[in-house]
Amino acid sequence: MAQKNQTLGEFIIENQSEFKYSSGELSRLINSIRLAAKVVNHEVNKAGLVDILGAAGETNVQGESQQKLDVYANEAFIKTLTNREIVCGIASEEEDHFITIKGRNQNHDNKYVVLIDPLDGSSNIDVNVSVGTIFSVYRRITPSGTPVTLEDFLQPGRNQVAAGYIIYGTSTMIVYTTGHGVNGFTLNPALGTYYHSHPNMKFPQDGTIYSVNEGNYVHFPQGVKDYIKFCQEEEGDRPYTSRYIGSLVSDFHRNMIKGGIYIYPNTAKNPDGKLRLLYECNPMAMIAEQAGGMASDGFRRILDIEPTELHQRVPFICGSSNMVRKAEKFMQNA
Repeated sequence: MAQKNQTLGEFIIENQSEFKYSSGELSRLINSIRLAAKVVNHEVNKAGLVDILGAAGETNVQGESQQKLDVYANEAFIKTLTNREIVCGIASEEEDHFITIKGRNQNHDNKYVVLIDPLDGSSNIDVNVSVGTIFSVYRRITPSGTPVTLEDFLQPGRNQVAAGYIIYGTSTMIVYTTGHGVNGFTLNPALGTYYHSHPNMKFPQDGTIYSVNEGNYVHFPQGVKDYIKFCQEEEGDRPYTSRYIGSLVSDFHRNMIKGGIYIYPNTAKNPDGKLRLLYECNPMAMIAEQAGGMASDGFRRILDIEPTELHQRVPFICGSSNMVRKAEKFMQNA
């Protein structure tokens, strides 16, 4: 049983036997993400003091304007994971294509691929609002010793062996799961060490917070409109409180602690949804389910969706289980 105030390193070592393939590689992979997170945290906390704010002048594969910190975070995580020779491939929201990585002795024997959103919510950096990193880990399915292929990345979310996020806010936290519950670790900046501050994190089954960009209300599907009206009705513990930060990591983290639902539906402008299945929805869905919550596109379990492309988008409803079930009923009855 993990003890509160253990370091992240101690926790990883103590719980290594829970990993399905306990060869030590997954532990080293989590450790490398921990290192990269400290590097990015250091840079995020210098925003406003050095020339790291604002747009980088480029667009990513989604056609979105890249922020300078997007580029920095992307390079930091790719460099750290590559240099440690732990993974055989990386796919990033900021890259057009996946990256093939050779392991020790220049072979292709490593077992894991990582999919990552290096800096979620980066448009909030300039106004000093919390941002985050989201990561997802799969065991490769192509033969060891061969370069990874697209097949290794296009796996349904239920195949994830680990998922997590880092939130850079009033404190910096790593929250992750390897399929045995969800645990959170807070960075002590004076020591550069993460401590086990949030053991066995759980979504309350019900909540009183709904998180959605209501500015797009007129473009939402009818079922989402109906559910929002339900949230606003005066009955029982309703109306619910509307809280929307605009950083998925921040909204998800608050709702997991306090109880709530996050909704990013499809719209007329984005008929397939806006959030990315592989970089955002799958890892957050795994964390939600491991914490007793749910994640759905309104009709299907997120973790059961079969990906067809690297940058696929889907509608996303996630949070306290009773709230997600209620939202699904509105969607399916509309």
